[in-house]
Amino acid sequence: MAKERIGEKLVKNALITPDQLLDAQKAQSGSGVRLGSQLVKLGHITEEQLVDFLGKEYGLPSIILKDMYPPAEVIKLIPINIVQKYMAIPFERKGATLNVAMTDPSNIFAVDDLKFLTGYSIGVYVTSEESLKWAIDNMYDQASTLDDAISGFGGEGEGEVELTADGDQIAVGDLEKEADQAPVIKLVNVILVDAIKKGASDIHIEPYEKFLRIRFRLDGMLYEVMKPPLRMKNAIVSRLKIMSKLDIAERRLPQDGRIKIKIPGGKEVEFRVSIMPTLFGEKVVMRILDKSNLQLDMTKLGFEQEALKRFKNAIHQPWGMVLVTGPTGSGKTTSLYSALSELNTIDANISTAEDPVEFNLAGVNQVQMHEDIGLTFAAALRSFLRQDPDIILVGEIRDFETAEIGIKAALTGHMVLSTLHTNDAPSTINRLLNMGIEPFLVASSVNLIVAQRLARKICPACKQEDATQKETLIQMGIDPEDAENTICYKGGGCPACNNTGHKGRIALYEVMPVTESIKELILMGASASEIKTEAIKQGMKTLRQSGLTMIKEGTTSVSEILRITMAD
Repeated sequence: MAKERIGEKLVKNALITPDQLLDAQKAQSGSGVRLGSQLVKLGHITEEQLVDFLGKEYGLPSIILKDMYPPAEVIKLIPINIVQKYMAIPFERKGATLNVAMTDPSNIFAVDDLKFLTGYSIGVYVTSEESLKWAIDNMYDQASTLDDAISGFGGEGEGEVELTADGDQIAVGDLEKEADQAPVIKLVNVILVDAIKKGASDIHIEPYEKFLRIRFRLDGMLYEVMKPPLRMKNAIVSRLKIMSKLDIAERRLPQDGRIKIKIPGGKEVEFRVSIMPTLFGEKVVMRILDKSNLQLDMTKLGFEQEALKRFKNAIHQPWGMVLVTGPTGSGKTTSLYSALSELNTIDANISTAEDPVEFNLAGVNQVQMHEDIGLTFAAALRSFLRQDPDIILVGEIRDFETAEIGIKAALTGHMVLSTLHTNDAPSTINRLLNMGIEPFLVASSVNLIVAQRLARKICPACKQEDATQKETLIQMGIDPEDAENTICYKGGGCPACNNTGHKGRIALYEVMPVTESIKELILMGASASEIKTEAIKQGMKTLRQSGLTMIKEGTTSVSEILRITMAD
C-alpha cells in the first residue's frame, strides 16, 4: 500500500474528512512523521481505528503493542538495531513461529532477513508507527536493563552469602555497600518502573529456601514476573530499606515505610513499603499509590444509575452514617474518596482518620493513625468532634469504641463515612450489633450501606463467545429463557493481557438504603437474611445480581462472577 494513498483511503472509508487529511499533511510536512501517526496525534483518528484499517488493507492481523510486556527471551531474539532498521518487533513465540509486529509488512526482504536471523518462521502482524515506537522504548529498555542488572551481580549460585558479624549482628557497612552496587540499584529501579508500566497494584519480593521470587498483583491476581539470583535477596531488601529510610540492620521486626519516585513525564508515584521477617529472610510487599489512576468521578466507578442516585442522596444528607463494606482490595477507599471529592466544597470542613493515608486530597484534613503513641481511630474521632467538623471519614470501624463515637457523631449533626469488613450489606447491621451497639442507635444513625467487589473485565483484544455457560447461568438464578438469549463471553488469552483473558477491573455494588421498614426490622432483632429479603423487595440489587448484569453486558465472564460473589 503506497504511503501517499493511505490518506486518500482513509477519506474513502469515511474514517477522516478531506479537511482533516489536509490538516495532517500540513503538520506532517518536514516533520519526518508518518501520515497515520500525524492523524492520531491531531486526534482525527484513534490508534485502534488506524491499526484496524492497516490490518484490513494488508489482509493481515493487526495489533496494538501498548501495555504489552513479552518475556525477555522473546525480545532478545531480534537485536534492537535490526528492530529499528526494519521497524519490526517480536512480541510472541508459538512453537516454531515468531510473531512480529511491523509498520510495513509489505517489506518481504525484512521478513526474509528476520527468518534467517532468528531461525523461526515469521508470523507478520501490522501495527502503527506510534505503537511500535512505544514498544521499542519500553520492551527493549526493560529486557536489556533486567538482564544487565542480574548478570552484573554474578551467577545464580547454590547458596547465599550471609553477611554477619559477631555471630548475630548484621555487618551494616557490608550491607550498605552491597545495596549501593550499580546492578542492585538498576534491578530495583527496573522492578519499580516495570510494575508501574504494567499497571500493578502491589509488588511481592519473597525469599524461600532455594529461590527468590518477585510477583506483581495485576487486576487483583498475583503473577510471577522474575526470579533473581537468591544471593541478591539481602542486597535488594537493603536497597529498598535505604530508599524507604528504614533501619537496614533490623531484620527481626516488621518495618513500614514509603518510597517516592519520579518517572518520565514528571509523574510522581508513591510506594507504601511493608517489610516482614520470614523463615528464609525478609519479605517485602509494596503497594503502588499512583494518584493518576485514582478514579474520583462517581459516574465512572461502575454504579448502576439507580444505585448511584441512592448513594449520592445518602452522602448529601445533613447528618448520618454511610458505610462501605467488603474485603481488603475491593475498592472501598476509592469509593470513599470519590464521595469525599463530591462533598469537598469550600463551605465544608472535612477530616479523615486513615491507616494509612493512601492519597493526599486537597482541601481535606487527613490524619495518619499511630497506635503505638495512642493515636487510634477512636482518639482521632474524639478530637475531630472538637474541630467543628461537617464531614468525618473513619478509615475503618474495628472496635466498639470507634463504632460508638462514630454513631454518636452521626446522631449529633455530622456526616460520617467509614468502612467495615463484611460479606454483604445486610450482614453489616449484625456486625455492628455484635460489636455491642444498641439496635436503636444503629437504626437511627445509619443512612445507607454499600457492599462492593472488584471484577476483572474481559480483555477486549481476545474477547470471544463462550457457549458453554447457559446451564451455569440458570444455576446462578437467571430465568431459563433469559439464559438462552444471553450471550456469554470470555477472554481467550493474548499478549495484551498476559494470557489471562482479563484486563482492567470494574466494581460491583450492592446498595442498601436503611429505610423505615428496615429500621423496624433492626429494632425487632431481625436476622441478616430477613433484612436482605426486605431490601431486595425495595429494589436492592445484590452483588450476584449486579454481576449477572455485567455478564449480560459482556463486560465480565461467568467464571469471574462465580469467583467473587456468593449465591443469593
